[in-house]
Amino acid sequence: MTFFTVQRNGRAATAGDLAPLAFAGYAHFTAMQVREGRIRGLDLHLERLRSASKELFGQALPDDRMRSLLRAAIEAGPADVSLTATVYSPAGEFTAAGDDLELDVLIRTGPASAGPAGPLALAVVEHERMLAALKHVGEVAKTYYLRRAVGKGYDDAAFIDRAGRFSEASIWNLAFWDGTSVVWPEAEMLGGTMMGIVRRQLDRLGVPQLVRKVTLTDLPDLSGGVVMNSWTPGIAVHRIGTVPLFEAPFFVELLHNAHQAEPLTAP
Repeated sequence: MTFFTVQRNGRAATAGDLAPLAFAGYAHFTAMQVREGRIRGLDLHLERLRSASKELFGQALPDDRMRSLLRAAIEAGPADVSLTATVYSPAGEFTAAGDDLELDVLIRTGPASAGPAGPLALAVVEHERMLAALKHVGEVAKTYYLRRAVGKGYDDAAFIDRAGRFSEASIWNLAFWDGTSVVWPEAEMLGGTMMGIVRRQLDRLGVPQLVRKVTLTDLPDLSGGVVMNSWTPGIAVHRIGTVPLFEAPFFVELLHNAHQAEPLTAP
């Protein structure tokens, strides 16, 4: 991947800055699409960084500090980029020390993306992420199960928990359509920022939404399914495991319209 900028604490990152992070795995991050120098759901990204920092490090950087670091990275490159902001402690991992140290922030930008075209076929994998509610680094299982799924002729992998409930996919949230309502799976998962954007805009549009258990046996009764993440509010899924799904172009369009209704905000 070509990077436009990589900054540590608002300044261009050096090899010395990056070397300790090459094999590090105790950090959290958020990923976003920047358009015309602005971000949809900025409040959701800031809340994610704040809550995850408190969980992992017992402290969080002020929102104003995070905004200034985001601005610096955005101003250093094109107006449209993909951006990832990672928060970590300078004390490193494999230690309980460092809660009294100011947290470091690594921000990188690269080409803007809208994700794959789809529709996608997802393999079914029983997997429950550690600290599922946090977007943290070092998750080898995501890439491992993606690679295994592609090796079996699928595009990606969808996760079910030990109770057989769908939770999320490798780097995606899942959403389904039952013909009248958007159905969000009920399970331990990461609440994506795109998911948050879409949910609040669907509320404003008056579109019914449900949170309920979704299993393999429920799929034939549903009218469509998608994956979503920071790239896109919806890519159609046409098969999960051996079960075909309706592509439901209306559902995909509805999610994209909800996303477009979210205003772009400058950090």
